[in-house]
Amino acid sequence: MKLNAIALTTAAFTVLALGFAPNAKADCSEATLKGHFAYTSIGPIVANAPASILGPSAEVGVQYFDGRGGVSFKYNASTNGSIGPGTGTGAYTVSDDCTGTFTETSEGFTSHFSFVIDENGVGFQGICQDTGVVVTRSGRRQFLGGDWK
Repeated sequence: MKLNAIALTTAAFTVLALGFAPNAKADCSEATLKGHFAYTSIGPIVANAPASILGPSAEVGVQYFDGRGGVSFKYNASTNGSIGPGTGTGAYTVSDDCTGTFTETSEGFTSHFSFVIDENGVGFQGICQDTGVVVTRSGRRQFLGGDWK
């Protein structure tokens, strides 16, 4: 009889605790991505771009989100075998469900990405949304002092 009473008490406590457990809800904003993020982008550019950049593409760099919707980039890229550094600027938005978009404009060319924030703002995973581009991006927060632009 004691065992049944303990089991019932445990079951009742579990049901009660689960009933009061808060629902998981993301609560993201532009401020969630404030800071420097080391990133890697990789994938082919297959159409709708200047012939000089059609082909395999890879890029590593630092992406700085200002916490208010502005973003800047410093990178080194290999585009169809042509290697070199670059910089860019853009804008970003974040929805409260931790998804968002950003643009990257560099040398007169603008790319559009969709992304999702992961690990409470420690990183993000993105994909280019431009026709003819099959590029993904993965970024992780850096802990740098100072600002660059």
